[in-house]
Amino acid sequence: MPFSLFAVLPFALFSIIAASPLAVGTVCKGHVTVTESFIGKDHDVKVEVATCPGIPLQPRMALEHRQSNQTNICATACNTNCFLPAGGGPDPNECHVITDALRYESENTGALFQVGTGVNNTVVMTYRGCRSSFVNQDLGAVVYCRTNWADILDSLAFNCQTPQNAHGGNCVATDQRYFIQAQHS
Repeated sequence: MPFSLFAVLPFALFSIIAASPLAVGTVCKGHVTVTESFIGKDHDVKVEVATCPGIPLQPRMALEHRQSNQTNICATACNTNCFLPAGGGPDPNECHVITDALRYESENTGALFQVGTGVNNTVVMTYRGCRSSFVNQDLGAVVYCRTNWADILDSLAFNCQTPQNAHGGNCVATDQRYFIQAQHS
């Protein structure tokens, strides 16, 4: 099955998971966009694959070994963390445009997407003031479900807001393989 939209070449990204967001407007300090496209029925959600410069890639043999070890992590549970204090969270309605685009792509492109080998690979989706990131922290390529990302993003966007003393949040896999983050862009 092709993973046309999210087929990702090996690259590295340094990211630390904590109960604090990545800097607003960036994926990491000095991030570089590797690829950029638009998805959704109206092609209005920007999708970026990004990497952080200066982080060395794994030796070629290590990458070749890991490329054959693609893991489907669709059903892996995650724990939600809201970023404190209140203020500056993403607009849940704008985040919902991203979730609609993910569901549209699931129905029209395929239910699964792949995030390639390397350390901390990331895919970032942006619509107006909402930014959501999927960060692969596994040692090898992972496959994830677009509808799972949509469900988690809806939950984060609506439940990590000012009334909860928050400004966005993330959901970290219980086995630490990935996290999904929602924040203001």
